[in-house]
Amino acid sequence: MRVKKIVKSAILGLPVALLLAGCGKYASVSYEKEIKPIIDKHCVECHLNGGQGHVASGFLIESYDSLMKGTKFGPVVVAGDPLSSSLYRLVAGEVDKSIQMPHGKDPISDKEIETIERWIAQGAKNN
Repeated sequence: MRVKKIVKSAILGLPVALLLAGCGKYASVSYEKEIKPIIDKHCVECHLNGGQGHVASGFLIESYDSLMKGTKFGPVVVAGDPLSSSLYRLVAGEVDKSIQMPHGKDPISDKEIETIERWIAQGAKNN
C-alpha cells in the first residue's frame, strides 16, 4: 500500500515539483537546517565511528562529506535521483523489512522521508 502511495505521489507530484522548482517557488531543502537534524535524530546513533551500522556497512555519518561518501558497498545518495539512492529507499521502506532503516526503531515520519526525497531530487547539495 505504501509503495503504491509513493509511486502515485512520484508520478503525480514530480512534474509539479519540477515545474515549481524551475519557477523558484519550490523551496530548496537545506542540508544543515533540514537533513542533518533528521540524520542526527534517526541515524547517528548507529553510524558514528565504531557504531553497529558503521561496523556493518562502513557508513559513517559525521559530516555531509562522509554521508556522500556512502558505504563500503558504494554511495547511498545519487544526487538528483531519489529512487536510485539507497538512503531514500532504506528509510522509505522500499526494501526488505530486515534492512529497512532505522533498523529496529520506529520508522522515520512521512514528512521526514519526503524532505529527504526532495533534498536528493534537488541535487543533494551541502547548503
